Amino acid sequence: MAQEKDVLIDEKLYTDEEMKQMMEMYEGTLGKITQGEIVKGRIVFIGQNDISLDIGFKSEGTVPVNEFPNIKELKVGDEVEVFLESIEDKDGQMVLSRKRADFMRVWEKVTRSFETGEVIQGKIIRRIKGGLVVDVLGIDAFLPGSQIDVRPVRDFDALIGRDMDFRVVKVNHPSENIVVSHKILVEEELADQRKGILAGLEKGQILEGIVKAIADFGVFIDLGGVDGLVHITDLSWGRIQHPSEVVKLDQTVNVVVLDFDQEKRRISLGMKQLMPHPWEKIDERYPVGTKVSGRVVSLTDYGAFIEIEKGIEGLIHISEMSWTQHVKHPSQMVSMGQVIEAVILSLDVSGKKISLGMKQLEPDPWNTILAKYPIGSRHKGSVRNLTNFGVFVELEQGIDGLIHISDLSWTKKIRHPGEVVKKGEQIEVIILGIDVEQRRISLGHKQLNDNPWDTFSSAYRVGTDIEGKIVRIIEKGVIVELPAGVDGFVPLSQLSQTPIKNLAEAFQVGDALPMTVIEFDGESKKIVLSVVEHLRGKEQKVIDEYVAKHKLPPITLKDALPIALTADEKRAIDEESRK
Repeated sequence: MAQEKDVLIDEKLYTDEEMKQMMEMYEGTLGKITQGEIVKGRIVFIGQNDISLDIGFKSEGTVPVNEFPNIKELKVGDEVEVFLESIEDKDGQMVLSRKRADFMRVWEKVTRSFETGEVIQGKIIRRIKGGLVVDVLGIDAFLPGSQIDVRPVRDFDALIGRDMDFRVVKVNHPSENIVVSHKILVEEELADQRKGILAGLEKGQILEGIVKAIADFGVFIDLGGVDGLVHITDLSWGRIQHPSEVVKLDQTVNVVVLDFDQEKRRISLGMKQLMPHPWEKIDERYPVGTKVSGRVVSLTDYGAFIEIEKGIEGLIHISEMSWTQHVKHPSQMVSMGQVIEAVILSLDVSGKKISLGMKQLEPDPWNTILAKYPIGSRHKGSVRNLTNFGVFVELEQGIDGLIHISDLSWTKKIRHPGEVVKKGEQIEVIILGIDVEQRRISLGHKQLNDNPWDTFSSAYRVGTDIEGKIVRIIEKGVIVELPAGVDGFVPLSQLSQTPIKNLAEAFQVGDALPMTVIEFDGESKKIVLSVVEHLRGKEQKVIDEYVAKHKLPPITLKDALPIALTADEKRAIDEESRK
């Protein structure tokens, strides 16, 4: 500035033309500099806080000392590079930066490497959202998580502090940001290796790989740049729910090539094929009668599948679960995942089927059933079920016997067991027969008492007058209950001498009838009665009272002959006696 003042003072001594020539000569002594460029400057003064530099301009510039990491090595007269940020600030001073000059030199190298594809080295310094920050020649660069490696990286923090090679894949000049990739270098390195693997693939070839990813349907294996898939069914001979039961991420495993498509680059791999098939020599390991232990892996309506070792399952049918219990579903006895014991019942090697039994682990109670329940012995049991044909009685847990409907009563014509007993009721029975092979016990209830029909022949001989109550009305007549609880049958023709239009209107259940026995058959347990025969010879007044009570057409029995039973009535009597 002192020189400039001198010129201005002295210009009064010169003409305008001379002044113009002198200014041109002065400006010619100054260097050509441009704002925003790197320039060279000579150190003219080193102060405590700043360094003064002569960059060949009309004024000197200053740079903070802290921008020179090697300040102790510098001296007056040394040349250094600085960046001219501004020729003149608001105070009229030049703005220079050593730090910016260093950055621009590095930025030039980085952008040149981006253009040429040159590999540069950097150090990973910290983790940020979506990736990592890499120090490249002193500049922070962004390394996306997807560009770290060909394999998924699960622990970014483990990479911090590591030196790695990178390639610049994106440069943003306005914001001075760069993006780098390590993955692209790995892919290039693996390209030749991938070609070699694909070219040399053969079915049955055994390879080593690393578990890259695990899905519900299988496992992806990295074979060195080429991925193959092990389907879940090819991981283990045994049943598995998820591939993670067999392998873990980043685990090194051996696999065998099952199939491949070079064009689509699909490789099917297997792991279980490297292990012996579990069914080999199975008959030597598990002969019939062997006691085994296994885990319940499946329940069906008909039984439970038990895995006795990986790849070997056997079926316990519900009929083989208990000697005594009535198993309707296997969940009554076992649950999923439960470890149980069983016995090998049969082995089909060709069909790969094993039949197992649980009840065979305990003695068969039917082997001692005859000693425990001898024929003719009396017992008490609980009515477990009622059917049209009889009553199932539980003598002990799992041991049932059947009382046929015909063995419930000596005297009653029972249409359904529910007329006599109820479910859950305690009932006394007698053992009539046992079929151990078919596991059946025949029981009787009426046999607890003597057969009353042996004494009925005198009480109900033909011609005996007797009274009874109607207990049931059928198409061909009525059933009446007689003394001693025995049932008799009054055919329709024996209720009136004249036809009855509507039997249900004329007679009601509970009506008392005067009758005479017209037929008795103790062997067939048949008693046939007649109201008409009972009224024969009675006064007309008695007959009229009967007719009026049941709203019957008038009848006269004074000279009438006995009415014979029709064929239909005889059949009805026989049917009722068989019930």
